[in-house]
Amino acid sequence: MALRHYPASSSLPAAPVAVVLPAMGVAGRFYRPLAESLVAAGFAVVVADLRGTGDSTPRPTRASRYGYADLADDVGAVLDALKADYADRRTVLVGHSLGGQAALLHLATTPDAPVDGVALIAAAVPYWRAYPRHGLVVGAYMQAIGLTAAALGVWPGWTFGGRQARGVIRDWAGSGRTGRFPSIRGVDTDAAVGAVTTPVLAISIDGDAYTPHEAVDHTAAKLRAAPLRRERIARIEAEGRPAHFAWARSPAPVTDLIKDWHATLPPHR
Repeated sequence: MALRHYPASSSLPAAPVAVVLPAMGVAGRFYRPLAESLVAAGFAVVVADLRGTGDSTPRPTRASRYGYADLADDVGAVLDALKADYADRRTVLVGHSLGGQAALLHLATTPDAPVDGVALIAAAVPYWRAYPRHGLVVGAYMQAIGLTAAALGVWPGWTFGGRQARGVIRDWAGSGRTGRFPSIRGVDTDAAVGAVTTPVLAISIDGDAYTPHEAVDHTAAKLRAAPLRRERIARIEAEGRPAHFAWARSPAPVTDLIKDWHATLPPHR
């Protein structure tokens, strides 16, 4: 797995660490404006390429067997890799879309994870009933992608998500159908997410067709034990990109929310 490090200012030797987990099929380098914005706000930043994406290897093939369970484990591997450089630092996960789902699943399956907070940005279970417009079309589209990945043995990335292992697409499409996180090694992760006590900031964006406000609300409702701050922000225009991605290229509103929320977190464990 590839990690990009953006050190904090030398005047902040104990700066908190923000670990950015990207969306499906999005390379970590895409988040450089976000990383630089967070550094300016007083964080050290590490951006991880998800398994098989960006500079992480190998590329998904028909031989790839991994799914959401492995992505959740990968979050732990990233945190372990950072211990040498960032031991005893307050650490927050900043998960965009699929990266946010992986972050929640990691906390659900690793209750003692060394994480002080999770910022979810346009991150939600893609439940078809939570799409106020064209929910049936969205649901059918997700299931068609799932069936195609199963038939081909890999998702080639046609129209959506980049090249992905069929297990990732299977779990994504399954959660879109049921509205629940997939079980991991026999663990009911929906129930386990409900037991997470790590503080969560959940942000949704006006005009986001991929992850509408209602989908984030549906997922946030699962966090029954976590201190939750729910925010909605206006659509951000950047480079003509869809709302789901534009915020990462012009990230000031999101950075401001993360900085303000971080200041309210309890002392580092």
